[in-house]
Amino acid sequence: MMELNITYCSDKYQYTMGKSFYDNGMKDKIAVFNLFYRKAPDTNNWAVVSGIREVIKMVEGLGGSDEKFFEQFLPGEEYAEVRRYFANMKFTGSIYAMSEGEIAFPREPIITVVAPIIEAQVLETPMLCIMNHQMAIATKASRVTRSTSKPVSEFGSRRAHGPWAAIYGGKAAYIGGCQNTSNIATGNEFGIQPSGTMAHSYVTAFGCSINGEYQAFDTYIKTHKNEVLILLTDTYDTLKCGVKNAIRAFKNNGIDDSYPYGYGIRLDSGDLTYLSIEARKMLDAAGLFNCKIFATNALDEYLITELERQGCKVDSYGVGDAIATSKHNPCFGNVYKLVQIDDMPVLKRSEEISKLINPGFQITYRIIQNNKFKGDVTCLRGDSLSKAIENKESIVLRDEKDRLRTTSFNAGEYEFRILQHHIMKDGKVILEDIPIQEKRNYYVDNLAHLDDTQKRLINPHYYKVDISDDLYDLKERLITNIVREIDTFV
Repeated sequence: MMELNITYCSDKYQYTMGKSFYDNGMKDKIAVFNLFYRKAPDTNNWAVVSGIREVIKMVEGLGGSDEKFFEQFLPGEEYAEVRRYFANMKFTGSIYAMSEGEIAFPREPIITVVAPIIEAQVLETPMLCIMNHQMAIATKASRVTRSTSKPVSEFGSRRAHGPWAAIYGGKAAYIGGCQNTSNIATGNEFGIQPSGTMAHSYVTAFGCSINGEYQAFDTYIKTHKNEVLILLTDTYDTLKCGVKNAIRAFKNNGIDDSYPYGYGIRLDSGDLTYLSIEARKMLDAAGLFNCKIFATNALDEYLITELERQGCKVDSYGVGDAIATSKHNPCFGNVYKLVQIDDMPVLKRSEEISKLINPGFQITYRIIQNNKFKGDVTCLRGDSLSKAIENKESIVLRDEKDRLRTTSFNAGEYEFRILQHHIMKDGKVILEDIPIQEKRNYYVDNLAHLDDTQKRLINPHYYKVDISDDLYDLKERLITNIVREIDTFV
């Protein structure tokens, strides 16, 4: 079996279209494709970017399969020439992308590909596969971690949709705000120290008895000195024996508040509010004031919010499938659309108004005032508003759906940030990757620049996302022209 190359985790039609481009002399036409999403998942009005690193690696994999691979799905002599072309085709274009950890709003280009159309087209499926998965997880992790000020660990590998999803989902969850992950492959790949406690099977391995539970705890402590000690207390009865055995095992092994590596108990079933309150009383009565309470058991942002509202005494949470599968909205909605071909802007006009796209080669600016994000605007590169922003002139942003609704920023009273960075040029990486800890910190910093009302889990406040007048006019002109053609078509 040949080694899997994720670049070819693709749909057949990407390559049959490629044959048409090749046979008709179109393969070298320069295309511009935008990857963006139309609506944020859950009740968010924004999403967290993750997956750019893997997209770059995927793009670099073009040309990594021989003709025999293509012959399996493009058989026959009529495909012989194009099979040779595909087998040797490398990416030669440019890619612009938002940074991992960026907060992205609907309809903004997250990734822009500028390349010969045959190269750009075949990237669609694997690029969407990567970005839809990771942005779903990162955005869900953001929601879960925003539901509490306490640390959240991701440990959903066993319920992830396969090993690849578990590894890169752990990465996305970390960028989206999780303190760590339980997945050791994620930890090794990205330099994250994985975390873990114990399973119920560990406790029952010492015999189905209260004394067996104590022996399990005692043995664990003795074999894991000089590291964090978390004991699972709900195998038989949390309060009547689990917490009591944990206290006894800690004390008999000299573990107290002077232990420098941290220690605690884990609650994995029952009423977590009640159990954490009662467990806290028992631990404090035993003088174990620094003993932390770690809570798990099918948690998500809604349950954590309720636990906090009810006054639980939980110090840290572990969240599994809610993050690992983006349980409430497992399918993220990124799309990949052609917006320009050989300097000619194009668009897709659909029966559904929501699927209308913005044409042309675009750039997005984030307007910042008094250290807060005030709005985003997408322009045609080099258009009048783009130039005004980069010259720090006074600007007026118009709502795309209501052009009379405007927001003004005076010269010298705002800052701006370009959201898309040039990361590949002439097929080569020109912007090197940064450690994942910096990506997570970047997300956390971005979050701090949003107003608290825009971070609400339910019914967040509106954030201004506009397009320039030149982009609006171009879109209207293209629509008017195509409608005129449709009306006269026979």
